Amino acid sequence: MPATHQVTNQVPPLIGHDPIGGDAALAEACIRHADAATLGSLGELGRIAGSEQAQEWGRVANENPPRLRTHDRYGHRIDEVEFHPYWHELMRTAVENGLAGAPWVDPSPHAHVRRAVGYVGWTQVEMGHGCPVTMTYAVVPALRRTPELAARYEPGLTARAYEFGLAEPTGKVGLIAGMGMTEKQGGSDVRANTTRAVARSDGSYALTGHKWFTSAPMSDLFLVLAQLDEGVSCFAVPRVLPDGSRNVFHVQRLKDKLGDRSNASSEVEFDGTTGWLVGEPGRGVPAIIEMVNMTRLDCVLGSAATVRAALTQAIHHARHRSVFGARLVEQPLMQNVLADLAVESEAATALAIRLAAAVDSGEAAFLRLAGAAAKYWVCKRSPGVVAEAMEVLGGNGYVEDSGLPRLYRQAPLNSIWEGSGNVIALDVLRALERSGESLAAITAELELARGADRRFDDAVKRLAAELGDREGLPFRARRIAGQLALCLQGSLLLRYAPAEVADAFCASRLVGEGGTVLGTLPAGTPVTGIVGRSGVAER
Repeated sequence: MPATHQVTNQVPPLIGHDPIGGDAALAEACIRHADAATLGSLGELGRIAGSEQAQEWGRVANENPPRLRTHDRYGHRIDEVEFHPYWHELMRTAVENGLAGAPWVDPSPHAHVRRAVGYVGWTQVEMGHGCPVTMTYAVVPALRRTPELAARYEPGLTARAYEFGLAEPTGKVGLIAGMGMTEKQGGSDVRANTTRAVARSDGSYALTGHKWFTSAPMSDLFLVLAQLDEGVSCFAVPRVLPDGSRNVFHVQRLKDKLGDRSNASSEVEFDGTTGWLVGEPGRGVPAIIEMVNMTRLDCVLGSAATVRAALTQAIHHARHRSVFGARLVEQPLMQNVLADLAVESEAATALAIRLAAAVDSGEAAFLRLAGAAAKYWVCKRSPGVVAEAMEVLGGNGYVEDSGLPRLYRQAPLNSIWEGSGNVIALDVLRALERSGESLAAITAELELARGADRRFDDAVKRLAAELGDREGLPFRARRIAGQLALCLQGSLLLRYAPAEVADAFCASRLVGEGGTVLGTLPAGTPVTGIVGRSGVAER
């Protein structure tokens, strides 16, 4: 019996790698849009992210999902959510390393790029806790529409301190934010919301209604949409009121989700719940869009992180597993698959960090359209990429211990969160129709690579033809959004990536309907160099 259980030809644990500094595409994007010092400031976070300890935090946090406690032992309503201690380690590391609201008060001109690079590297450990980290980051620009609210909450939201537990917000060193938009009857159509707000004499409002999805109900502060006579309006709703009493915030249940299991999503009932108006009455959608635009950025960053995490697992496995007398990484068809995965990852990373750079530089017009297109395309590609990486591991990849099933369950989330594919594709059309500045900004970005590759030039011409054809635009919205994202990725790779990466991208993504099935790079592609660029070291 002992002889039959001798372990051979198995892959060693993937520990000790650096998903930030060790990822050439990510590191180069950081230096390109910021500088070497910015990359250096993330060195310790990269070391932690590749450690065995951090991987254990992520595994255990997902195997021990949050629990809702609606009442205490005496029957008092408390509506608290309990988490495994490892969840708090993930949150603490993220917040203390500036991945939440800190960039909004950081004087560095590269604060948002730094945060984005760190987010891509760190969330490869575990994606679920990225939800409250993202919303804490995203809530700040929305709150600034009402300076007195920003003055009250922003110090805690932008602090590099994690303090879990319900308490009066201004007395805490660090705050976490959530959001409540979606209702049963409306979904993405928030103007159909039925939650009502009634003004009080003290300047606050009483909210009554039910939210079908409220993210991160353990948070300190929420942006919530509710109806006034003027229309849909936005409100800041704290869990604990200024006098120290608990706001009415009845958590009816936690959602039982496909993935994202470490994080709590909930249904919440408001019954005279206190909130304060953010922005102007009837202008709730534009107000909360300030938050949504930033969560959209993190959807792209998170999907780029998921793709990269899957690629890392695939290459690590292929470099240590032998079949038919040779290592997997030496098999020609496997080289094609791995190189194609690497191209997909590099394209996603380049576009994601470019979006973050647009936040630093104040390129609102560019971000409005590029962010929507990137959110549609990068997030939509993620599940297929993770599935292909899972196939590299074969049956081992289908087993929970590999970590890939968790990635696979997580992969569709960013495409659904904050508007699924159709909603985002139609938003691309909306941005094109409403803002000539956005189209001009995208055109200028594409022009920077004009003439570098005939296939790219042809793709840009096809995109222009699609946009020029006004017939049936909504029916073609997905096609247009995808073409726009691919052209942006092509422009970035042609300007900044090694020639072999850019050539492989143009050959497989910009010609015909290529890229729909991974592992179909054309003959002659220098796959060894592309895979070698991954930074996944031999052990």
